[in-house]
Amino acid sequence: MADPSSYRPAPGQIPDSPGVYKFRDAHGRVVYVGKAKSLRQRLSSYFQDVAGLHPRTRTMVTTAASVEWTVVGTEVEALQLEYSWIKEFDPRFNVKYRDDKSYPSLAVTMGEEFPRVQVMRGPKKKGVRYFGPYAHAWAIRETVDLLLRVFPVRTCSNGVFKRAAQVGRPCLLGYIDKCSAPCVGRVTPAEHRELAEEFCDFMAGRTGAHLRRLEQAMKDAAADMEYERAARLRDDIEALKRAMEKNAVVLADATDADLIALAEDELEAAVQIFHVRGGRVRGQRGWVTDKVEAVDTAGLVEHALQQLYGEESGEAVPREVLVPALPDPVAPLAQWLGERRGSRVDLRIPQRGDKKDLMDTVRRNAEQALALHKTKRASDLTTRSRALEEIAEALGLDSAPLRIECFDISHLQGDDVVASMVVFEDGLPRKGEYRRFQIKGFAGQDDVRSMHEVVSRRFRRYLSERQRTGEWEPPAEDAAADGAAADGAPEPAGGPLDPETGRPRRFAYPPQLVVVDGGQPQVAAAKRALDELGVDDVALCGLAKRLEEVWLPGEDDPVVLPRTSEGLYLLQRVRDEAHRFAISYQRSKRSKSMTAGPLDAVPGLGETRRRALLKHFGSVKRLRGATIEQICEVPGVGRTTAEAVAAALTGSAPAAPAVNTATGEIIEEEQ
Repeated sequence: MADPSSYRPAPGQIPDSPGVYKFRDAHGRVVYVGKAKSLRQRLSSYFQDVAGLHPRTRTMVTTAASVEWTVVGTEVEALQLEYSWIKEFDPRFNVKYRDDKSYPSLAVTMGEEFPRVQVMRGPKKKGVRYFGPYAHAWAIRETVDLLLRVFPVRTCSNGVFKRAAQVGRPCLLGYIDKCSAPCVGRVTPAEHRELAEEFCDFMAGRTGAHLRRLEQAMKDAAADMEYERAARLRDDIEALKRAMEKNAVVLADATDADLIALAEDELEAAVQIFHVRGGRVRGQRGWVTDKVEAVDTAGLVEHALQQLYGEESGEAVPREVLVPALPDPVAPLAQWLGERRGSRVDLRIPQRGDKKDLMDTVRRNAEQALALHKTKRASDLTTRSRALEEIAEALGLDSAPLRIECFDISHLQGDDVVASMVVFEDGLPRKGEYRRFQIKGFAGQDDVRSMHEVVSRRFRRYLSERQRTGEWEPPAEDAAADGAAADGAPEPAGGPLDPETGRPRRFAYPPQLVVVDGGQPQVAAAKRALDELGVDDVALCGLAKRLEEVWLPGEDDPVVLPRTSEGLYLLQRVRDEAHRFAISYQRSKRSKSMTAGPLDAVPGLGETRRRALLKHFGSVKRLRGATIEQICEVPGVGRTTAEAVAAALTGSAPAAPAVNTATGEIIEEEQ
């Protein structure tokens, strides 16, 4: 735990101007990002008497070991830079809202030649129009099913679309008039795109004009005694009205607005957002966060707006954003929202009328979400804490192992030997810090030697980082090996931390506990690796699969945890996750080796040019017989690459010809 006075900037060193600042811990990891109208005033507030700070602020400044800042021109620039850094560094002491689930959206792929309507989750893609998000995917499908009667837009996958085009016969939706069947040419690409645009207009709330047009067409058909067409239009109108009824009018005057409400206590906060388009609620989502920094309601609102609109632009940012509290000052935030939309955005607190009533509804949803989250999390936190305490007690640790790393070896009959390292922090997987290894020190199958190599490589990187920061001095006999990276390559400049961004490259942070998949031999190999490197502050154990026994270094008998132990269950989860991660890597390597060809080893020859060569010559056999000049005729292939291709194919033995066993004929290679 650092003393803030040890890294306090000298008086007069901090500029009195707008900017963004970063606190880093002893390992160089960014732990907090903030912005300020005056860097001097804001940073000075962190270096007062520690006892007078808010408990969360006190924890942050004592965890940090250094502070740095960047001066910007305006508060809007500070807001943008703060958002970028929070997204890039993921600081542990910043408020970050995370969805408790992936909300589905209705998406129209307008970037394709034939736009497709589908349900999408996850990050937004370029060239796709989104509506929602919705609470349930079935609600989207019900709405789409009603609208396809009027807007028969393609909903099939690319594979189904291509097969239908090849056989010249549409799928079932094409036969029941719920798809215009562009796959077989019933409509042109331009006509199908017009249908997709009408679908998007209707979903965006522009419903009145379309309904009036259909009603007029129905009357005209009835006047011309085209009763079947009039009946079809009548049914279309009813389908559209049923779809509209699913979203009742909540705000008059076809309002486009987002309403954001909060429910909070001392430790956590829940935010709920209602997306209103055309006066109707078109989507809803919610987040819950830990209040890891000292922040008021206005600060929570600002963080929510940053996350909600940080990646949006255009109409995705509404004309009006209604919130329970306004940040001070509000002008930079409103200007930032306006820049993302491309026009003015009204950011305000509703005071009366329908908007205030709807805001009360959103607030009640937030309160219910927070109560439900607390009910679920109480058991989760209790269980994880009990599991970590049981592990610490069983292994004789001084404190609960907040960071656990587990190693596993995987191979297929001695081939493609790989290893995995998974990381659990506070009992939860931290997938961004998982690592994969190829065993390079020897050939063949030897799980014990493999475990020794992997643990050595991991902790050699850790010691390289400690040496870089001056926390560790290597013995004289090991000085020559200090420049070697874990995989045998030279250590990048600046050690495991990128000198430009400060983000960890590989293995910058030590665990409190290392778990290996195996029994006494694997544990002994890992212990020998740690001893050789002089690492004595990391606990070690192994988990054997047969009886789920926990083995400690140098012990003849295992530690047997009760089958109902939460600690054993957590160790099993860690071990199983390492096994899954290793198996998936080993399978991917095996798959690549089975499909590899002679062109894969040509340096500088990527997938695109490999395909171009095979398409031009028709087969590897014909390419092998081509001259360098003929290879250079392929677009994008220069003489140097052509010479490399010719050399690679000359050095590889041609495959034995295939023989038809019935006739004895040699089958010519086609590709």
